[in-house]
Amino acid sequence: MAHPLSGADPDTLARVFAAGGRPDRWGQALGIWGAALARAPLSGLEALLLAGRLPKADEIAPPVFILGHWRSGTTHLYNTLVHGGFGYVPPLATGLPWDMFGLARALRPLLERQLPETRYIDAIPVTPTSPQEDEIAVANMSPLSFYHGIYFPRAFDRLIDRGLFFDGCSAEEIAAWERRFTYLMRKLALDQGARLMIKNPVYTARPARLARMFPGAKFVHIHRSPFDVFLSMRNFYDRLLAEFALQDVPEGIDIDATILRVYARMMASFDAETAGWDRPDFVELPYDLLDERPMEALARIYEALELPGFAAAEPRFAAYLESVRSFRKNAFRGDRAAVEKVSAACAPWIERWGYGVPEPAA
Repeated sequence: MAHPLSGADPDTLARVFAAGGRPDRWGQALGIWGAALARAPLSGLEALLLAGRLPKADEIAPPVFILGHWRSGTTHLYNTLVHGGFGYVPPLATGLPWDMFGLARALRPLLERQLPETRYIDAIPVTPTSPQEDEIAVANMSPLSFYHGIYFPRAFDRLIDRGLFFDGCSAEEIAAWERRFTYLMRKLALDQGARLMIKNPVYTARPARLARMFPGAKFVHIHRSPFDVFLSMRNFYDRLLAEFALQDVPEGIDIDATILRVYARMMASFDAETAGWDRPDFVELPYDLLDERPMEALARIYEALELPGFAAAEPRFAAYLESVRSFRKNAFRGDRAAVEKVSAACAPWIERWGYGVPEPAA
């Protein structure tokens, strides 16, 4: 299977490789560059042909953004809510954002056969119509992406902080990210022909920027016990680094420290930027409500955000929820050290959302 970065343009690749450093997996690196250079003329032709067809940014219906730290239930919520008739990010647009109208469609049968049966980090199925978060697409269009830290782990924390918090980025670099992200949204709006729903945990760190870029946008934030999130994030990084790193993972990487540092900083940023936000533009809910009483959770979102069409969509929601009823979440249990780490680093949010401290594994 091709590396996700194979969908990047040459300019983005040059910047990402310069920032990340020399790869150790040269075969994959050469494959990535070969794919980018071979696609470049077709990508350019697609951009030229679409120039007069794409809606302008202010012509896009205000999107609905799903926020929440990774492993907080954002995917389950996304997969459910899109059955309300929303546009979303399909797999081929994720992998080939520059080519979603041309090459991706021409090669669709071949590309769909390469899709994994499930996500790498859990057992959630992947199909040709499965909604995807847009960060892999963003990583193929901009040198500012969280995923670049996974692709180039020798620069792990530095690239993660640039991709999440824009640390060390100039105003022009951030403006370039905004232009590329807006371009992606314009392409998705044309491709989907419906109000977009976008799920990306990265945007939990910058909701105010999205609200400025897309006036009238609505936001759903889902939260889950930081203890569950922490343990699941260990698996998240282990799986993705093993699958996608283009460099040998340095022995000195402290995954636990990165998880807790990013969580605390992301939630602090989210808390500050959403202070005073309320319905009909913002709603927050716990993962447990979605897990235990999903229709109640969906109704709360629709009511709070004043989204139309809940009654019409209710049978589709119910059918989807029934189809995944047998899905079993990955099970993790932390030892005393893990419980103590999370308790210390995430105390404000554990208290704010009323999460209890679990009994550690023996």
